[in-house]
Amino acid sequence: MTSIDLSGTGPPETVLPAAPAAWMAELAAAMELPEAEQHAAVSALVAANPRFLDGWAQLGELGRDVMESYGAFRVGYHRGLDALRQSGWRGSGYVRWQHPTNQGFLRALAGLQRCAAQIGEQDEDERCMMFLRQLDPSWPPAEFS
Repeated sequence: MTSIDLSGTGPPETVLPAAPAAWMAELAAAMELPEAEQHAAVSALVAANPRFLDGWAQLGELGRDVMESYGAFRVGYHRGLDALRQSGWRGSGYVRWQHPTNQGFLRALAGLQRCAAQIGEQDEDERCMMFLRQLDPSWPPAEFS
């Protein structure tokens, strides 16, 4: 039998602040470019705004090989940890996908997990998957299934 805590207390939840609308618009515009131009446009956006988590996650998705993707996802993950700490996260608690402002960080972490699996880094693959499930017990969202 599983017990359910109905007290209303539990792990705290962190919701990251929104990225500037101009960055989001520039990212959307970059993704409307011809495929051959997207990587350079997103790379330039992230270089100009290195704290832009959605940009790092997208740069990882656009990686030209698994190691380039791995690097972008890892930077996005670490920048995301910095952003979480600045938002009051203390190393535990929820960071849920349902909040759009958390999705850049979670996409970077999920991308890091996928790349680790691809290169045979089993401990990192497992650690990232466990962390995703701790941050959001409903992981993975439908978009990742």
